[in-house]
Amino acid sequence: MTEADLFAPRAGEVALDGPELLHDGYRKLELWRVTLPDAGGRGEIRQQREVLRAGPCVAVIAVDLERDEAVFIRQFRAPAALATGAGELVEIVAGRMEPGEDAAEAARRELEEETGLVPLALSKPLLTFLPTPGIVDEHATLFLARVDAGALPEHAGAADEHELTRPFAAPIDAAIASLDGAVATNAYLLIGLQWLALNRGRLRELLAGE
Repeated sequence: MTEADLFAPRAGEVALDGPELLHDGYRKLELWRVTLPDAGGRGEIRQQREVLRAGPCVAVIAVDLERDEAVFIRQFRAPAALATGAGELVEIVAGRMEPGEDAAEAARRELEEETGLVPLALSKPLLTFLPTPGIVDEHATLFLARVDAGALPEHAGAADEHELTRPFAAPIDAAIASLDGAVATNAYLLIGLQWLALNRGRLRELLAGE
């Protein structure tokens, strides 16, 4: 077994029964029944799980290579406020894909909506991840974009989504160093910063020719 096989997700020998719609709002909340096979003589294990349906999303690490800066946004999140009392989070650009939209199109759109910047170049997909697979089916594709941070507006956000964002730029090295201070508290930001730390020297290469 290779390392890739060891860490790769699997379909699993389970039976899924559902969905039962519990709520149809900004996101759909569904009830699913899960049956796990016998393991170690314990018999079948039956679970009931509420699943919040968010679907496919994109995330974008936006960098200005001339200024050696990365672009972030501040945005209020009600669940964060309920969990910690601090709802205004620093985030990388992210959002869900619209029906019929591919990931690259969604990445360009979300970048422009949330920062007011049009990407000068966009990488191929870097990785995919599940931010909170215990309750949400959200799965995101991460991109790297080259931007002109000098054109940042004071405010941005999609008007039809009643969204307000405050974009800002910070030195890439300072952004990476923030990982040591444990101030990054959301999964998208942590994943973006850790990816930057691992690939700091490859940004031009990954954006070349795109």
